[in-house]
Amino acid sequence: METLLQQLEQSIPELARREILSRFEKITYRIKADGSLVTDADEAMQQAICTLLHQMTPGVPVLGEEMTQAEQQAILDRHDEAVWVIDPLDGTTNFSMGIPIFSVSIALLQDNHVKLGMIYDPVRGESFSAVHQQGAFLNQQPLFINKNTRTMKRAIAQVDLKRLPLELACRISREHPFASQRNFGSGALDWCWLAASRCQLYVHGGQKLWDYVAGQLILKEAGGYASHFDGSPVFRRSLHPQSVIAATDEELFQQWQDYLLND
Repeated sequence: METLLQQLEQSIPELARREILSRFEKITYRIKADGSLVTDADEAMQQAICTLLHQMTPGVPVLGEEMTQAEQQAILDRHDEAVWVIDPLDGTTNFSMGIPIFSVSIALLQDNHVKLGMIYDPVRGESFSAVHQQGAFLNQQPLFINKNTRTMKRAIAQVDLKRLPLELACRISREHPFASQRNFGSGALDWCWLAASRCQLYVHGGQKLWDYVAGQLILKEAGGYASHFDGSPVFRRSLHPQSVIAATDEELFQQWQDYLLND
Protein backbone atom coordinates (compact mmCIF):
# COMPACT_ATOMS: atom_id res chain seq x y z
CA MET A 1 0.00 0.00 0.00
CA GLU A 2 2.84 2.39 0.80
CA THR A 3 4.31 1.87 -2.68
CA LEU A 4 0.95 2.53 -4.33
CA LEU A 5 0.52 5.70 -2.29
CA GLN A 6 3.99 6.92 -3.25
CA GLN A 7 3.18 6.37 -6.92
CA LEU A 8 -0.07 8.34 -6.57
CA GLU A 9 1.61 11.21 -4.76
CA GLN A 10 4.24 11.41 -7.50
CA SER A 11 1.74 11.30 -10.39
CA ILE A 12 -1.55 12.92 -9.35
CA PRO A 13 -0.22 16.50 -8.92
CA GLU A 14 1.08 16.56 -12.49
CA LEU A 15 -2.14 15.05 -13.86
CA ALA A 16 -4.16 17.65 -11.94
CA ARG A 17 -2.04 20.50 -13.32
CA ARG A 18 -2.43 19.19 -16.85
CA GLU A 19 -6.09 18.20 -16.88
CA ILE A 20 -7.70 20.43 -14.23
CA LEU A 21 -5.73 23.60 -13.52
CA SER A 22 -5.00 24.21 -17.21
CA ARG A 23 -8.77 24.42 -17.76
CA PHE A 24 -9.67 26.46 -14.66
CA GLU A 25 -11.65 29.63 -15.48
CA LYS A 26 -11.60 28.67 -19.18
CA ILE A 27 -14.34 26.09 -19.34
CA THR A 28 -18.08 25.69 -19.71
CA TYR A 29 -20.15 23.03 -18.00
CA ARG A 30 -22.93 20.67 -18.95
CA ILE A 31 -25.81 19.39 -16.82
CA LYS A 32 -26.10 15.62 -16.31
CA ALA A 33 -29.36 13.70 -16.02
CA ASP A 34 -29.23 13.84 -12.21
CA GLY A 35 -28.93 17.64 -12.27
CA SER A 36 -25.25 17.80 -11.34
CA LEU A 37 -22.61 19.49 -13.46
CA VAL A 38 -19.83 17.96 -15.55
CA THR A 39 -16.97 19.61 -17.43
CA ASP A 40 -14.25 18.52 -19.83
CA ALA A 41 -11.87 18.58 -16.86
CA ASP A 42 -13.92 15.91 -15.03
CA GLU A 43 -13.82 13.59 -18.01
CA ALA A 44 -10.19 14.22 -18.97
CA MET A 45 -8.98 13.76 -15.38
CA GLN A 46 -11.00 10.56 -14.96
CA GLN A 47 -9.45 9.11 -18.12
CA ALA A 48 -5.95 10.13 -17.00
CA ILE A 49 -6.41 8.55 -13.56
CA CYS A 50 -7.86 5.36 -15.02
CA THR A 51 -4.85 5.03 -17.33
CA LEU A 52 -2.47 5.55 -14.40
CA LEU A 53 -4.25 3.07 -12.12
CA HIS A 54 -4.41 0.39 -14.82
CA GLN A 55 -0.65 0.77 -15.24
CA MET A 56 -0.06 0.59 -11.49
CA THR A 57 -2.44 -2.31 -10.77
CA PRO A 58 -3.32 -4.24 -13.95
CA GLY A 59 -6.63 -6.05 -13.66
CA VAL A 60 -8.01 -3.98 -10.77
CA PRO A 61 -11.22 -2.25 -11.91
CA VAL A 62 -11.75 1.49 -11.48
CA LEU A 63 -15.11 2.94 -10.44
CA GLY A 64 -15.34 6.60 -11.42
CA GLU A 65 -18.01 9.18 -10.72
CA GLU A 66 -18.38 9.95 -14.41
CA MET A 67 -19.36 6.36 -15.29
CA THR A 68 -22.98 5.31 -15.66
CA GLN A 69 -24.68 3.89 -12.59
CA ALA A 70 -24.97 0.52 -14.30
CA GLU A 71 -21.20 0.45 -14.91
CA GLN A 72 -20.53 1.48 -11.31
CA GLN A 73 -22.85 -1.18 -9.89
CA ALA A 74 -21.33 -3.91 -12.04
CA ILE A 75 -17.91 -3.10 -10.60
CA LEU A 76 -19.16 -3.01 -7.00
CA ASP A 77 -20.89 -6.37 -7.43
CA ARG A 78 -17.49 -8.04 -7.75
CA HIS A 79 -17.27 -8.57 -4.00
CA ASP A 80 -14.14 -10.70 -4.09
CA GLU A 81 -12.05 -8.15 -5.97
CA ALA A 82 -10.10 -5.03 -5.14
CA VAL A 83 -11.64 -1.86 -6.60
CA TRP A 84 -10.37 1.67 -7.07
CA VAL A 85 -12.99 4.39 -6.41
CA ILE A 86 -12.25 7.83 -7.82
CA ASP A 87 -13.78 11.27 -8.05
CA PRO A 88 -11.65 13.02 -10.69
CA LEU A 89 -12.94 16.48 -9.77
CA ASP A 90 -14.85 16.84 -6.51
CA GLY A 91 -16.35 20.31 -6.41
CA THR A 92 -17.27 20.63 -10.08
CA THR A 93 -19.73 23.45 -9.37
CA ASN A 94 -16.98 25.45 -7.66
CA PHE A 95 -14.60 24.70 -10.53
CA SER A 96 -17.10 25.69 -13.21
CA MET A 97 -17.91 28.97 -11.43
CA GLY A 98 -14.27 29.94 -10.86
CA ILE A 99 -14.27 29.19 -7.12
CA PRO A 100 -10.82 27.75 -6.23
CA ILE A 101 -12.00 24.95 -3.91
CA PHE A 102 -12.02 21.50 -5.52
CA SER A 103 -10.07 18.26 -5.26
CA VAL A 104 -9.22 14.83 -6.63
CA SER A 105 -10.22 11.80 -4.54
CA ILE A 106 -8.87 8.25 -4.89
CA ALA A 107 -9.43 5.19 -2.68
CA LEU A 108 -8.65 1.48 -2.88
CA LEU A 109 -11.20 -1.02 -1.56
CA GLN A 110 -10.11 -4.56 -0.74
CA ASP A 111 -11.75 -7.34 1.28
CA ASN A 112 -14.67 -4.96 1.91
CA HIS A 113 -12.39 -2.44 3.65
CA VAL A 114 -10.92 0.90 2.58
CA LYS A 115 -7.19 0.21 2.44
CA LEU A 116 -5.84 3.46 1.01
CA GLY A 117 -7.10 6.97 0.44
CA MET A 118 -5.66 10.09 -1.17
CA ILE A 119 -7.26 13.49 -1.71
CA TYR A 120 -5.33 16.14 -3.61
CA ASP A 121 -6.07 19.86 -3.57
CA PRO A 122 -4.44 21.22 -6.75
CA VAL A 123 -4.97 24.89 -5.86
CA ARG A 124 -3.15 24.72 -2.53
CA GLY A 125 -0.85 21.85 -3.49
CA GLU A 126 -2.01 19.82 -0.48
CA SER A 127 -1.99 16.03 -0.58
CA PHE A 128 -3.98 14.32 2.20
CA SER A 129 -3.54 10.56 2.45
CA ALA A 130 -3.95 7.53 4.68
CA VAL A 131 -3.23 3.82 4.71
CA HIS A 132 -5.41 1.54 6.83
CA GLN A 133 -3.98 1.28 10.37
CA GLN A 134 -0.85 3.21 9.38
CA GLY A 135 -1.87 6.80 10.02
CA ALA A 136 -2.81 9.90 8.05
CA PHE A 137 -0.52 12.34 6.28
CA LEU A 138 -0.52 15.86 4.84
CA ASN A 139 2.14 16.33 2.17
CA GLN A 140 3.80 13.15 3.47
CA GLN A 141 4.06 14.51 7.04
CA PRO A 142 2.07 12.80 9.84
CA LEU A 143 -1.35 14.36 10.38
CA PHE A 144 -2.83 14.37 13.89
CA ILE A 145 -6.03 16.08 14.96
CA ASN A 146 -5.79 18.89 17.50
CA LYS A 147 -8.26 17.93 20.21
CA ASN A 148 -8.30 21.20 22.17
CA THR A 149 -11.89 22.08 21.20
CA ARG A 150 -14.17 20.11 23.54
CA THR A 151 -17.48 22.00 23.42
CA MET A 152 -19.81 22.63 20.49
CA LYS A 153 -20.09 26.34 21.30
CA ARG A 154 -16.40 26.77 20.51
CA ALA A 155 -16.42 24.62 17.38
CA ILE A 156 -16.50 25.46 13.67
CA ALA A 157 -19.02 23.27 11.86
CA GLN A 158 -19.19 22.26 8.21
CA VAL A 159 -22.88 21.86 7.44
CA ASP A 160 -24.52 20.99 4.13
CA LEU A 161 -28.04 22.24 4.84
CA LYS A 162 -29.37 21.35 1.38
CA ARG A 163 -29.21 17.58 1.95
CA LEU A 164 -30.40 17.46 5.56
CA PRO A 165 -33.99 16.63 6.57
CA LEU A 166 -35.93 19.90 6.50
CA GLU A 167 -36.77 19.95 10.21
CA LEU A 168 -33.14 19.34 11.18
CA ALA A 169 -31.83 21.98 8.77
CA CYS A 170 -34.30 24.52 10.17
CA ARG A 171 -33.39 23.67 13.77
CA ILE A 172 -29.66 24.06 13.10
CA SER A 173 -30.27 27.40 11.36
CA ARG A 174 -32.50 28.62 14.16
CA GLU A 175 -30.47 27.44 17.16
CA HIS A 176 -26.93 27.77 15.80
CA PRO A 177 -25.39 25.39 18.39
CA PHE A 178 -21.75 26.00 17.35
CA ALA A 179 -19.40 29.00 17.10
CA SER A 180 -19.65 29.35 13.32
CA GLN A 181 -20.65 27.46 10.18
CA ARG A 182 -19.02 26.81 6.82
CA ASN A 183 -19.84 24.87 3.62
CA PHE A 184 -17.07 24.83 1.01
CA GLY A 185 -18.57 22.78 -1.83
CA SER A 186 -16.10 19.88 -1.98
CA GLY A 187 -17.19 16.95 0.17
CA ALA A 188 -13.79 15.26 -0.11
CA LEU A 189 -12.00 18.37 1.16
CA ASP A 190 -14.53 18.69 3.98
CA TRP A 191 -13.16 15.44 5.42
CA CYS A 192 -9.56 16.57 4.99
CA TRP A 193 -10.06 19.95 6.61
CA LEU A 194 -11.74 18.20 9.53
CA ALA A 195 -8.72 15.87 9.79
CA ALA A 196 -6.45 18.94 9.70
CA SER A 197 -8.43 20.56 12.57
CA ARG A 198 -9.51 23.49 10.39
CA CYS A 199 -13.01 22.77 11.67
CA GLN A 200 -14.31 20.46 14.38
CA LEU A 201 -17.82 19.33 13.39
CA TYR A 202 -19.37 17.96 10.20
CA VAL A 203 -22.80 16.85 9.07
CA HIS A 204 -24.03 15.85 5.61
CA GLY A 205 -27.31 14.24 4.69
CA GLY A 206 -26.30 12.29 1.59
CA GLN A 207 -22.77 11.70 0.31
CA LYS A 208 -21.98 9.37 -2.57
CA LEU A 209 -19.33 6.65 -2.25
CA TRP A 210 -16.67 8.67 -4.08
CA ASP A 211 -17.41 11.74 -1.91
CA TYR A 212 -16.58 10.09 1.40
CA VAL A 213 -14.64 6.86 0.88
CA ALA A 214 -11.11 8.32 0.95
CA GLY A 215 -11.94 11.15 3.34
CA GLN A 216 -13.46 9.02 6.07
CA LEU A 217 -10.30 6.89 6.14
CA ILE A 218 -8.09 9.99 6.39
CA LEU A 219 -10.20 11.37 9.26
CA LYS A 220 -10.21 8.05 11.11
CA GLU A 221 -6.45 7.58 10.74
CA ALA A 222 -5.87 11.16 11.96
CA GLY A 223 -7.85 10.39 15.13
CA GLY A 224 -11.33 11.68 14.30
CA TYR A 225 -14.76 10.10 14.69
CA ALA A 226 -17.61 9.56 12.23
CA SER A 227 -20.77 7.54 11.74
CA HIS A 228 -24.06 7.43 9.88
CA PHE A 229 -27.12 8.96 11.50
CA ASP A 230 -27.98 5.45 12.70
CA GLY A 231 -24.62 5.09 14.44
CA SER A 232 -23.17 2.54 12.02
CA PRO A 233 -19.76 2.95 10.31
CA VAL A 234 -19.65 5.42 7.43
CA PHE A 235 -18.21 3.11 4.77
CA ARG A 236 -20.62 0.83 2.94
CA ARG A 237 -19.89 -0.82 -0.38
CA SER A 238 -22.94 0.79 -1.91
CA LEU A 239 -23.92 3.49 -4.39
CA HIS A 240 -26.72 4.73 -2.13
CA PRO A 241 -26.07 8.21 -0.64
CA GLN A 242 -25.00 7.97 3.01
CA SER A 243 -25.58 10.36 5.90
CA VAL A 244 -22.57 11.51 7.90
CA ILE A 245 -21.95 12.85 11.40
CA ALA A 246 -18.29 13.57 12.23
CA ALA A 247 -16.12 15.39 14.74
CA THR A 248 -12.49 15.73 15.72
CA ASP A 249 -12.85 14.44 19.28
CA GLU A 250 -14.80 11.56 20.82
CA GLU A 251 -16.44 13.78 23.46
CA LEU A 252 -17.29 16.43 20.87
CA PHE A 253 -18.62 13.75 18.53
CA GLN A 254 -20.97 12.49 21.26
CA GLN A 255 -22.26 16.02 21.92
CA TRP A 256 -22.81 16.63 18.19
CA GLN A 257 -24.50 13.27 17.68
CA ASP A 258 -26.79 13.82 20.67
CA TYR A 259 -27.77 17.25 19.36
CA LEU A 260 -28.48 16.12 15.80
CA LEU A 261 -30.43 12.99 16.70
CA ASN A 262 -32.51 14.35 19.57
CA ASP A 263 -35.23 16.92 19.12
